[in-house]
Amino acid sequence: MEARRASIEDCEWLGRGMKVVVDEGRWLATEPDATVEDLVELFRGGISAGDLVLVLEEEGERIGSIGLHPSGVAGVLTLGMWVLPERRGRGGGRLLVEAALAAVPPDVHKVELEVWPDNGAAIALYSSMGFEREGLRRDHYRRLDGSLRSALLMARLLPDS
Repeated sequence: MEARRASIEDCEWLGRGMKVVVDEGRWLATEPDATVEDLVELFRGGISAGDLVLVLEEEGERIGSIGLHPSGVAGVLTLGMWVLPERRGRGGGRLLVEAALAAVPPDVHKVELEVWPDNGAAIALYSSMGFEREGLRRDHYRRLDGSLRSALLMARLLPDS
């Protein structure tokens, strides 16, 4: 497995791949009403704006992605990632996080993320990689079905910050 920087040519696949994970309705904040076209444009816009987007490949096949995006606070980036369902549990998530952290610009002192509190595997992965729990956004996200979801806030301070 390897992670490489995504290009505009990857955007169509990135949109289709993320849509698979979105449609699971369990792991990502993006709702299932997002279309593949919406997601393709999301990736196209991020890559064009200079966001760090990496693609995870295994045996020449794209199987996941991670992105570091501006948070609105100087020196802080927000992390988001996904791996296709049939490819999880084999170290791809760890490889993506390691690659993203290695590519963080020197002016960044913190990487933050949000994760659903019931996503134990992701929380364990992030914790093992130095991310700490910073808080809980209780009943923060109203879902299409009207339910409310909480989000656990986690972050990692970077060396030399």
